[in-house]
Amino acid sequence: MAELRPSGAPGPTAPPAPVPTAPPAFASLFPPGLHAIYGECRRLYPDQPNPLQVTAIVKYWLGGPDPLDYVSMYRNVGSPSANIPEHWHYISFGLSDLYGDNRVHEFTGTDGPSGFGFELTFRLKRETGESAPPTWPAELMQGLARYVFQSENTFCSGDHVSWHSPLDNSESRIQHMLLTEDPQMQPVQTPFGVVTFLQIVGVCTEELHSAQQWNGQGILELLRTVPVAGGPWLITDMRRGETIFEIDPHLQQERVDKGIETDGSNLSGVSAKCAWDDLSRPPEDDEDSRSICIGTQPRRLSGKDTEQIRETLRRGLEINSKPVLPPINPQRQNGLAHDRAPSRKDSLESDSSTAIIPHELIRTRQLESVHLKFNQESGALIPLCLRGRLLHGRHFTYKSITGDMAITFVSTGVEGAFATEEHPYAAHGPWLQILLTEEFVEKMLEDLEDLTSPEEFKLPKEYSWPEKKLKVSILPDMVFDSPLH
Repeated sequence: MAELRPSGAPGPTAPPAPVPTAPPAFASLFPPGLHAIYGECRRLYPDQPNPLQVTAIVKYWLGGPDPLDYVSMYRNVGSPSANIPEHWHYISFGLSDLYGDNRVHEFTGTDGPSGFGFELTFRLKRETGESAPPTWPAELMQGLARYVFQSENTFCSGDHVSWHSPLDNSESRIQHMLLTEDPQMQPVQTPFGVVTFLQIVGVCTEELHSAQQWNGQGILELLRTVPVAGGPWLITDMRRGETIFEIDPHLQQERVDKGIETDGSNLSGVSAKCAWDDLSRPPEDDEDSRSICIGTQPRRLSGKDTEQIRETLRRGLEINSKPVLPPINPQRQNGLAHDRAPSRKDSLESDSSTAIIPHELIRTRQLESVHLKFNQESGALIPLCLRGRLLHGRHFTYKSITGDMAITFVSTGVEGAFATEEHPYAAHGPWLQILLTEEFVEKMLEDLEDLTSPEEFKLPKEYSWPEKKLKVSILPDMVFDSPLH
């Protein structure tokens, strides 16, 4: 639950400095991390020292449901000459470490990221006659923050969020999100680490699908070239009724299709409704089998495996890098590789050493036969996984959102995988890796062609390759929502 009030941000306009110095009277009132972000806001909006602010009534660290302590809302006049319309600018406070006393985030020093290392922003086109900013974007940002806190998966530029609902709960076609660097907010060095600012960009379903099949950065660049679809500052217009491909039909063939053919996809993984069964052993052999069946309790992923899989979901590829699954790094650096380049890297390396079960005690098992299970939305991404990732020598991971397990598809060009051509199905606890040769990928793409039009078939749907001892089922959501899964 939140309330709307003026922020009461202290002090006169601050010059653009890494860490603004608070006036002595306010030094004890405003936590250092909070004050540092306020300083960057005052640099951009010196004439708005007290913006309207949505604040969590019961703070997250006191048991409240909202991870963001505040969302400030500024009026940005834009730049008509540069096709940048007037808009509302929303800025979050809470994904980074505001306090430095471990009440929310573990303080690990000033050199790395502060908290999760970023705050969210959002730019919403101002409607004619609108005198106050709508507050629904604050709840949208809280929803994304809840995902980050609960999953500990962080966002980076080029990521996409499948929302499947108009962002403002209207009839709008803007139903999903991409993330990019905020065009005005500069990284802030706080006493508790560095904070960057990731901007939410509302997109249509067709634009989301293109981002999945190609890459988010490519679609963001296209959006920047179409003023009504975002323009240079990627401002979201909830009244936009056309996709960029309807506005300019040449973009699909000349930019997106060619990009997919040349680059493949940089979507390296998704959180999904999925499961897998080991058909090599009878279901009752629970001691060493990863069969998900009634009455069994799935083995938990080790902390190291979880961190490694998170890296797959958090990182994509660096176009010219060699795809590698390196050994897991035993050194922990606050869960983030702070010095990594903004481009995404095709790697499953990890920075965590925390383990739920001792990692070295979980042996890798070779399986003879496996059964993969996906809901309809996840299954529709299998052709993307095969064509956009594996045929380009990369990997793709499904991380279950309903259970503690994961499925990673790897190509023969990926080094460091524990699945091999001799043993293409291998499991490390509840993490399954499947190595597919290029020949088999081409065969699967032919057989799975109807997955590109999932609305045309009824569930459940089953595909089988007996000679490869592989079965894939597309099942209704309710199967995965069951507590037995």
